[in-house]
Amino acid sequence: MMRAFQPYLTDPVLRLAAFLTFLVGAVGASFAPHVSVLAVHTFALGDAGFAVMLALSTVASVAFAIAIGIRTDQTANRRGIALICGLVWVLAQLMMSVAPGSLTFLLAHVLLFPLGGSLMGQTFALARLAASVHPAEERDAIMATLRAGFALPFVVILPIWAVAFQAGADVLTIYPVSLGLCLGIYLLTLAFWPRDGKTAWEDKPSGLSLRAALAELAHGPVALRVLALGSVSMGSTLYIAVIGLLMGQTPGRDEADAALYIGIVAGLEVPFMLALPMLRLKVARTVQMLAGAAIYAIHMLLLPLMIDSPAMWLLTLPAALGGAFTLTLPIGYLQDLLSGRPGTAAALMSLQWLAASVMAAAVFAVGTGLSGYGLALVLGAVVSVGGTYGLHLADRGRPVVISS
Repeated sequence: MMRAFQPYLTDPVLRLAAFLTFLVGAVGASFAPHVSVLAVHTFALGDAGFAVMLALSTVASVAFAIAIGIRTDQTANRRGIALICGLVWVLAQLMMSVAPGSLTFLLAHVLLFPLGGSLMGQTFALARLAASVHPAEERDAIMATLRAGFALPFVVILPIWAVAFQAGADVLTIYPVSLGLCLGIYLLTLAFWPRDGKTAWEDKPSGLSLRAALAELAHGPVALRVLALGSVSMGSTLYIAVIGLLMGQTPGRDEADAALYIGIVAGLEVPFMLALPMLRLKVARTVQMLAGAAIYAIHMLLLPLMIDSPAMWLLTLPAALGGAFTLTLPIGYLQDLLSGRPGTAAALMSLQWLAASVMAAAVFAVGTGLSGYGLALVLGAVVSVGGTYGLHLADRGRPVVISS
């Protein structure tokens, strides 16, 4: 497993990408179990309001990611745009730290957080470029390790938050803490992001107009695959949105349990993610993703039934194993579709998450409208496995390549 870390020990750009991904993951870990609780209860948006907020923030995330991804490929100006995004993220955390309120919450989470958060996709694009100077057989492991680095903070940060909340800390404390993390992200980007035109790899402007770049993304077979890939990842999106609310309505459970549960799952995901490239499975990516979606569905189906039992903690195993497949494999799949334009490929990743989040929001709304959070998880399991199977039927192990 140490071979997975070797490129990061010798390549300063990959090392920067690893640090940035870890810090972005730390911010995500601070918010993951609590955004739904803040929206529904603290800022009184209700279940329906949270579903709308989730959909709007995801649309904003994708719009920014597409615009930024295309622009960075058009100009090969990656550093300046990364700095702008980092600064916006600092501003959003500062606003919520100084003047928390319903309007500030909506402005931050629907507009500013999505813009600043696009730095994550740009970091993956930077890593993809840096990986291009390494042997081809190492590149999948490089990207899988980077994705594992995003999950790693959930192991560290969530247990700390669990202890803090048990000690009486207010949930709004996540904003000033995240402000410090975002300042670190901005300063690292300012100090170490490679200057454009002075890298070990060639990064030429794409030469595509905005219309031509958008046409690539809207290409029928590609758009359908991105939509299907949304179902691969929607299970984790829905589970993150529901877990805090489900714990909150269960006697004997609270926010600390939700934070600990998510932390355990993320911690177990890390070794599974690192192990996947070394398995060198002789089956198509879509088959592997289908297996991962099915394993994750078991977790989603059983969670409402076992939530009030100590046996609930055993479900962290299928959640982590299934997540290792469904969270890492789509990255390589999408990057292969646009291998020559890493910024736009990052936009494809955001489009996948748009599909996942819109599906999750729809399932959340239907499930909670008809019954409750348990039904939402059951419906999510069905949609996830069904959509992943559809991708497998459409792809048959031969993904469409629209750029090289």
